[in-house]
Formats: sequence, C-alpha cells, structure tokens
Amino acid sequence: MNYLAHAYLSFHNPDILTGNMISDFVKGKKQYDYPLLIRKGIRLHREIDGFTDRHPATLAGKQFFKPLVGLYAGAFMDVVYDHFLSLDEQELTGEGWKLFAAEVYEQLAQYQSLLPEHFARMLPYMSGENWLYHYRFTWGIEKSFQGVAKRARYLDDAAGAGVFELFNLHYAVLKQHYDAFFSDVKKFARLQLTLLLNQ
Repeated sequence: MNYLAHAYLSFHNPDILTGNMISDFVKGKKQYDYPLLIRKGIRLHREIDGFTDRHPATLAGKQFFKPLVGLYAGAFMDVVYDHFLSLDEQELTGEGWKLFAAEVYEQLAQYQSLLPEHFARMLPYMSGENWLYHYRFTWGIEKSFQGVAKRARYLDDAAGAGVFELFNLHYAVLKQHYDAFFSDVKKFARLQLTLLLNQ
C-alpha cells in the first residue's frame, strides 16, 4: 500500500486520514464499527485505489514488474509512486515532507484506541523508522520492496531484490509515469472527498 500518497490525499483532515490509512485492515462490515468521518476516509481510500489501478500510467508501469511478480505488480507500483511523491517539491520541500510525516504519526497516535489491531502494532515501527519520509531514499524503497515481498503469499524474499533492480533500471520512465499520474489522482481525490463530506 502506498501509505504516503494515502496520507497526503487526506488533505490534513485527521478523521479522513485515519480511515484512509486503516482501510486495508478493515474488512467487510467492520467499516460500520467506525465513526462516520473515519468511514468516509475508508471509502476515499478505496476510491483512490480504484482510480490508481485503472490509470494508464499505472497500467504501463506495472508491465516492468509483472514478469517477475505477476499480480503483485500493482503493490510494488504503489511503492514507486510513494518514492516519487516524497521527492516532489511541487507538493512539499524536503523539510516539508519531514514535517508532514511527523504530523501524520501524531494524528494517528491520537486515534490509537480506534486503530485495527494489526495497524496499531505496525504504527510504532512506521513512526519509529519514519517510513513516510524515508520513501525518498533508495535504501528506503529497497526496504519497502522487501517488505511487500515478505508479506506476499506467493513470492519469495528474492522478489523484492529483483523488483529493486527493475526499479533502478527503469527509474526515468517510472518517474514519467508518476508525473502523468499524480496530478490526476490528486484532483480525483479532492473531488471525491468533497462529495463524501457533503453526503
């Protein structure tokens, strides 16, 4: 999951942020256990995921990874997007991204009692190792790829290293795909959030 993009596309709304970040850990009717605004964040996350999966830039970028990781290409592409977002100074400066990451961890900690168990266990590692900021470094991306491979049911640990090689090999083209994608998803997410908040 691209944690940084989902956090950023919550537009500094703490309830939406919480729902957006926990969405993958909330299955089926469990979403109705949460307050209304957090449920809207969960829905926003799923709308963003659908838009991302359908976008031509994502479909093109996934082709670099599909021969190696098959259906998991999308999960690795999400990490690629987070890398380029974390370097995108049209959105925030380097110091701005560092402050943004700290803001996210602080806001999520305030919702600790509402977090799904698995996410609650993961949050101290996310904040302690500063995942959101470290996406900007190639070593951070390598570690993220390894994490995706480790969690994937049908991949061995070597897949993460293989994807990292492909990421470096196709870096310039993947950056072009990010450039084609992010302004579109940002507009989409802002519109979807406006619609959700007005429901």
